[in-house]
Amino acid sequence: MNAEFLIPAVIFFAIYHIVKLISTHLLKRKLIKAEQYDRVGILEEPKSESDESNRYPSLKWGLVALMTGLGFVVIDVLRLFDKEWIDGRNAVLPIGILLVFISLGFLIYFFIMNGRKVKN
Repeated sequence: MNAEFLIPAVIFFAIYHIVKLISTHLLKRKLIKAEQYDRVGILEEPKSESDESNRYPSLKWGLVALMTGLGFVVIDVLRLFDKEWIDGRNAVLPIGILLVFISLGFLIYFFIMNGRKVKN
């Protein structure tokens, strides 16, 4: 990836999270000083324990890792046929192939989880 794009993206990402953290802290502190204890919980991000989609995180990330590996294998096999067709530096095709395989991993996980919901 081009460093001219990556470095500013990382810097803006870090600045965003730092500003969000500080503003949330200041807002919570104001609410506590105003004795609005019941409203402090509004700022907490909801954590649903019964959410079926996050019940098997290792399955999700295992499938995504497997499909990512398969994507890299497909890219490497296509490189054997024609080096000019898939050049890792100049072509968008390897990125497209990799993204398709990663999204297939997420879709497989989605269909597995929907199949579990129907059976239960």
